[in-house]
Amino acid sequence: MPTSARRRDTPPPRTGSSEAQVLRGFLDYLRTSMTAKVDGATEPRVRTAQVPSGTNLLGLLNHLTLVERAIFLGEQVTDWQATFHAAPQDRVADVVARYRETVERANAVLDECTDLGEPVPRPRPGRPAPSVRWALTHMIEETGRHAGHADILRELIDGTTGR
Repeated sequence: MPTSARRRDTPPPRTGSSEAQVLRGFLDYLRTSMTAKVDGATEPRVRTAQVPSGTNLLGLLNHLTLVERAIFLGEQVTDWQATFHAAPQDRVADVVARYRETVERANAVLDECTDLGEPVPRPRPGRPAPSVRWALTHMIEETGRHAGHADILRELIDGTTGR
């Protein structure tokens, strides 16, 4: 039976006024929200499907790790459906650490981007890279969508709500 825990809601970020600062500020806000949803969730419930689709909290974070790698680092994913499940041997801390490390690497790439209209500089021969603006907007949409899923899944796991 879930216990009811209420986390303090974190308001949207204050960012600089440039388009890049706003986009990156909101993406980082959502990234932090995702790791907060996994923080403190217990095994095996963190990887147990809570809804008929099979979606689980740890799988969402694993998926977002691979989306960040594909968009910003040029890594290829051959089976997107498989990304929604963490490996059985992965502990929560492993998946969170991998996500944070990927975010650091993605941010290092973004730090070098001065023009949002230019393509993301990623090593993926034969495939055109999206613009930095598109990549940031897509990651905000993707992370925001899954953060909403994570809100519901975490509440189903143990009653924890809030950002």
